[in-house]
Amino acid sequence: MNSLNSILLEGNLVRDPESGETPKGTKFCRFSIASNRFYKQEGNRVDEVSYFDVEVWSKLAENCYTNLEKGRGVRVVGRLKQDRWQDEEGRGRTKVKIVGEHVEFKPQFRKNEEEKIEEAEPAF
Repeated sequence: MNSLNSILLEGNLVRDPESGETPKGTKFCRFSIASNRFYKQEGNRVDEVSYFDVEVWSKLAENCYTNLEKGRGVRVVGRLKQDRWQDEEGRGRTKVKIVGEHVEFKPQFRKNEEEKIEEAEPAF
C-alpha cells in the first residue's frame, strides 16, 4: 500500500522555466516558485518566503515551458520526491523537490494601449 504523499502549493516563478528531454525522448520542465506568507510576532508583521523546485513531465512539461515565465503565478498539485546521491568526496547528499501532477496557471494581467487592465490569457 502506498503512503499518502500529496502537496498543494501556490506561488510565483522566480525565473523562467528550463526544459529538457530524457535519452528515451520524454520531455520534462523544471521551475522554481516562491511562496509567501506572513504572521504577527509581538504585534509586528513578519514576512516569510519559501522557495520550492518543481519538476513536471510529458505534455504538462510542454505546456508549462510554453506558458510560464518569471513572475507568473501558479498553483501546483503533486507529490514530494527525495533525490539521493554521493558528491565527489563520497558524502551522502539529498534534495527534496515537488513532482507536479497538475499545474494551474494563474491569470496574467497586462495594460493595453488605453491603460486599462485586461486578462491576457485564462488559467488552465
